[in-house]
Amino acid sequence: MTGTGTRRMSRRQFVTTTGLAGAVALAGCTSSEEPGSDDGLSGDIRISGSSTVYPVAQEMSRRFAQQNENVNFDITRDGSSGGFENVFIPGDSDINNASRSITESEIQACKDNGFDPAEFFVAQDALTIVVNNENDWIDSISLEELGEVWSPDTKPELWSDVNDDWPDEPFDLYGPATTSGTFDYFTEAVTGEAGKIRSDFEGTEEDDLIAQGVEGSEYAMGYLPFAYYTNNPDDVKALSLIEDGSDPVEPSLEGAQSGNYPLARPLYFYANSEKLQEKAHLEAFVRFYVNSAAEDFVADEIGYVPSSQEMVDENLATLNEYVD
Repeated sequence: MTGTGTRRMSRRQFVTTTGLAGAVALAGCTSSEEPGSDDGLSGDIRISGSSTVYPVAQEMSRRFAQQNENVNFDITRDGSSGGFENVFIPGDSDINNASRSITESEIQACKDNGFDPAEFFVAQDALTIVVNNENDWIDSISLEELGEVWSPDTKPELWSDVNDDWPDEPFDLYGPATTSGTFDYFTEAVTGEAGKIRSDFEGTEEDDLIAQGVEGSEYAMGYLPFAYYTNNPDDVKALSLIEDGSDPVEPSLEGAQSGNYPLARPLYFYANSEKLQEKAHLEAFVRFYVNSAAEDFVADEIGYVPSSQEMVDENLATLNEYVD
């Protein structure tokens, strides 16, 4: 059966579904269907895309492979956009991780290549702004100030160009590469337009390298997924965010779940609908993945807000549209 098309949901809608409707997600999660092993499953699964979602896919594949030793995985960090354009849309990967929703042009490109991209929501992230541990002049920053720092229209050279109380020292900026969905999300949320950003920053698809860059420079600033910040909590300092004059909100799973944190965002993966129908081991893995996305280890071991049971059910309904 061919699915009815990729589902789209805004950040606020996602927060409502994963947070308010699933408020117990961080306290304990269960899945509607207990995925098990199948000795008859075998084959390869190629996963491309987002470095943000990479640790989730890596852990899901590890757990699935423990139960299905004849299923092999190849997982790469190409960036959401790079993965879509260079790997998934041409049909070279089965799944593409994404830290932003697929665009209409990417959906059409998939259809032009003979398949629908089936969309699955897997977790919620609190995109985190980090500075050097020696930075003693700032603990929080407004979205307006953040936009001024990163916008090519303003492009301040010194910290003091943005705020007189900050030092007369040049910015040293680190962030994801332009092929990253995190880059797309951050620029749209902070500078007001996807892809709009000053060019003099160090970009990489290795999020740990962003933390290392900020750690090595007293006057540095960077942004990275919350899970990568929690992997480097002693190396860099996270800033609280101020939106529209509100009290500062620190990055946290609770803030991401409730939507109170200004840079809370959903995380996704997309599966090739034709390959879902053709490969029993791929269907089994996706079913395992969306069930397991509601479990505690997503928060405890990776650092993202797990799916709610309602989201698991929606994901399973999407999967069944394509394979029943």
